[in-house]
Amino acid sequence: VTGHIDDCTCDIETIDAFNNYKLFPRLNELLESDYFRYYKVNLKKPCPFWNDNSHCGIRDCAVEPCPSEEIPDGIRSGSYKYSEAANDLAEECEEAKRLGAVDGSLSEEAQQAVLRWTRHDDSSDSFCEADDISSPDAEYVDLLLNPERYTGYKGPDAWKIWNSIYEENCFKPQNVKRPLAPGRGDDGGQMFYKWLKGVCVEKRAFYKLISGLHASINIHLSARYLLQDTWSEKKWGPNVTEFQQRFDEVITRGEGPRRLKNLYFLYLIELRALSKVLPFFERSAFHLYTGSQSHDAETKSLLLEILRLAKSFPLHFDENSFFVGNKKEAAKLKEEFRLHFKNISKIMDCVGCFKCRLWGKLQTQGLGTALKILFSENLIEKLPESGPSYGFQLSRQEIVALLNAFGRISTSVRELENFRNILRDMR
Repeated sequence: VTGHIDDCTCDIETIDAFNNYKLFPRLNELLESDYFRYYKVNLKKPCPFWNDNSHCGIRDCAVEPCPSEEIPDGIRSGSYKYSEAANDLAEECEEAKRLGAVDGSLSEEAQQAVLRWTRHDDSSDSFCEADDISSPDAEYVDLLLNPERYTGYKGPDAWKIWNSIYEENCFKPQNVKRPLAPGRGDDGGQMFYKWLKGVCVEKRAFYKLISGLHASINIHLSARYLLQDTWSEKKWGPNVTEFQQRFDEVITRGEGPRRLKNLYFLYLIELRALSKVLPFFERSAFHLYTGSQSHDAETKSLLLEILRLAKSFPLHFDENSFFVGNKKEAAKLKEEFRLHFKNISKIMDCVGCFKCRLWGKLQTQGLGTALKILFSENLIEKLPESGPSYGFQLSRQEIVALLNAFGRISTSVRELENFRNILRDMR
């Protein structure tokens, strides 16, 4: 796949060069740090849409949670989600004491910052149904020890998830059939793409974001495929046949390249969010708090380097084309957009494979956080250098999800180059 990306001023070659040789190596280093490798998630929530207790019995579907003693003290102490009732002074003092016990060298300003993150409840501007991380069922997972890869989870259960996402949440009428949807016949996607061309840019973007996320996940599964499974060892690596089944232009009747272009569109949206959120992280009052001052300073420095690099990208997506025109209609459409995406985040609790559920939840929360950032530009510009930032706030969960989700997309773009090289050598 090459050339121009629809609804953007960018092309694929520019993204490949920028991502693969500048951003990807630094981002990988950041995601190995303690702050970004631990994600708290509730994998026991029941599916809210249908009665389905069928969980994947394949051992590669399992997720190994972290024993609490392995989690850095600062992460554990800063991750409690406050209810409104907890905003009284006594609770705040108690929490401040607890934080002080973790690291007495942390300044009072930094302690207050951590308190504000933990109290923040942004349900009104959130694009995701976030887990209640104070729930006893929520556990920390080490993302490095539970990588996203092929697990064997496929067939009707997996198809049901994606079908529900596309058919019920992508603003698509029932009579317009998705290209290559199983068992539905196909007109080469003519009716679908005629419909897609006719809808507003926001609804078109929504579909492309979901398709791009789907493509990214499929690239990971093809790139980290179980190639050998014997009693002595497991071998994971790229499966070219699997990749071609999903993306080859001939096999997919032209759909594969479209899916990959949607991946690049998703890349541009999340890259734009990273460039926009830089002022939030640049403030001296902001700390990536794990309890180790030297590591925290190094991690923040690397994060700022990555965000500034993101800002330097020459051909950013222009989100100002979204939700313009009649203010009342635009506000209504934005709210529909938010609620549709929130619904998709809830569907992740219906995924039967726990490893797929973990990464599905993380990547939808990451994309949801990117959308929240793009629609909060005015609030981010007004952030004070120090003191409370009540207008715009990100929780630790959102920060970890945002960077890890972009890490997955950045990895997909890098893996595409690897598959290109393999296919070229095969010829």
